[in-house]
Amino acid sequence: MAKLVAGTYGEALFSLAEEEKKIDSMYEEVQALEEILKQDPELTVLMNHPKVTKEEKQKVIQEVFGGRASAELTGFLNLLLQKDRYAELPAILKYFEARVKEYKGIGVAYITTPMELSDARKKEIEAKLISTTAYRSMEMNYTVDKSLIGGIVIRIGDKVVDSSIKTRLENLKRELIA
Repeated sequence: MAKLVAGTYGEALFSLAEEEKKIDSMYEEVQALEEILKQDPELTVLMNHPKVTKEEKQKVIQEVFGGRASAELTGFLNLLLQKDRYAELPAILKYFEARVKEYKGIGVAYITTPMELSDARKKEIEAKLISTTAYRSMEMNYTVDKSLIGGIVIRIGDKVVDSSIKTRLENLKRELIA
């Protein structure tokens, strides 16, 4: 249910930004809003507290974001408040960011290797991913997992390419047992 809510409201925010031709500025505002929510968790607690009235919450939105954020974003926050969906705000913002990246042709790749990669190797992997996918650019996220032994694991969205030695050994073990 939460995914459906995030998708519905995130898509609505994206449509609004697209209509107003403010995709880039709205994306920047959403990132700034996420940073504010991360730095001030008490704001989230206050906005989700059942004993604080909607009117008081609207005043908080006006005081915190009025004049600093666009009218579209503050209006959107007020809409979430009126529809009792403010608790879903983090998921909605994540959906919006993913939608903007999709619109701009930016892929998000998660690369896991057993050792740190050189900058040249990272560039090579990025170039290969761009040439083999429909994306125009890639946002690369690298992690090291020594348990892989060798090889590489690449995840883009819900697609995973696992060519690690660890997985190959596990597959071989399953085949031998069968």
